Amino acid sequence: MHHHPATLAWRDNGTPVSTRFDDPYFSLENGLAETRHTFLAGNGLPGRLRDGFHVAELGFGTGLNLLALWHMGREAGVAVRYTGFEAFPMAAEDAARALEPFAPAFPDLVEALVAQWPEAGGVITAPGLSAEVIPGDARETLAAWQGRADAWFLDGFSPAKNPELWEPALMAEVGRHTAPGGTFATYTAAGHVRRALGEAGFTVTRQPGYGRKRHMSTGILA
Repeated sequence: MHHHPATLAWRDNGTPVSTRFDDPYFSLENGLAETRHTFLAGNGLPGRLRDGFHVAELGFGTGLNLLALWHMGREAGVAVRYTGFEAFPMAAEDAARALEPFAPAFPDLVEALVAQWPEAGGVITAPGLSAEVIPGDARETLAAWQGRADAWFLDGFSPAKNPELWEPALMAEVGRHTAPGGTFATYTAAGHVRRALGEAGFTVTRQPGYGRKRHMSTGILA
């Protein structure tokens, strides 16, 4: 399968920005705190963690959300599984540069991830982690996926800039690939996204967002 590498620009403070979508990969000051609030706490983690807990993500990006999950699993003594769906995988050298500021927060994890960076998709195996990044258009790759996630990180890009990652048919596939009682969390509270996830079988709740983002959305599969 052909893949298109991500094209990046860099802000002065080191934040990588997708030139394709004109969208930063993470909040400038505090990407990690935002990840923990939105995707981890938003999915009831670490409370729900258990060995083999499987997180799937629309958008792999810099791998920051994966790192935060892996680190949390390590602290809890639990091995986690992860599957990321990424249309535009980042080049390894860009990933190394993007993740450099997070190396102190994740001693040895950043190095391990960069060493196995899935530039064309692929598998990452390390102590406490079994991960796969599936390249290509999620509208095709998710439909073909055999797995079911216990929790979804719906990170994509902003719905206004990348609407196809939020269309109802894809949200229906998210629902279809969620284990009973599974959850999602996303930083967006856009009405059309919330409606699509509701139609996909989730009970959707609006919650306070991180920092200046007033609202985010979470849900549990009925």
